[in-house]
Amino acid sequence: MTHPLNRDRSLEELERDRWPAPTADDTRLVSTAHALRRRPIGELTVEDRRLLIGQDIGLPYLLPLAVEVLRENPMAEGHMYEGDLLSAVLTRNPSVWVEFPELGRELRGMVSKLTGLDTDLQQKVERFLDP
Repeated sequence: MTHPLNRDRSLEELERDRWPAPTADDTRLVSTAHALRRRPIGELTVEDRRLLIGQDIGLPYLLPLAVEVLRENPMAEGHMYEGDLLSAVLTRNPSVWVEFPELGRELRGMVSKLTGLDTDLQQKVERFLDP
C-alpha cells in the first residue's frame, strides 16, 4: 500500500520520525541522507531519490515518485550512471514489492520491455522478474 504523496512535506514530516542530528563522526552518506530527509519530497532530484532508495529510506513515499520518473525515462540517471535509479529500485528486497503490489506489477511490465541494457542492469532486471 502506498501512502498519500504530499510533495510539499519532507520524509521526516510524512513519517513523523525525526532522526537525531548527524555527528562529526558520521559518514558523508549518513549526513546527506539526514539532510535529504528534511527536504520536501517534491524537491528531491533523481540522484536524491536514488541515494535514499538505495539505503531503504522512505520507500513508501519515494518508490512511487521513482516509478513516475521511470515511466518517462527508464534509464534516468543520478550521479552514478545511466539507469542508476532503476538499479536502486530493482535491487530492493523482494519483500518490498509485497507491500507495494501495484507498483511492483507496473515495474515488472515496464522492465520486461527494456532491451539493449548493459549486462549488470540486465541481470538486475532478470533477478527482479524472477526472484
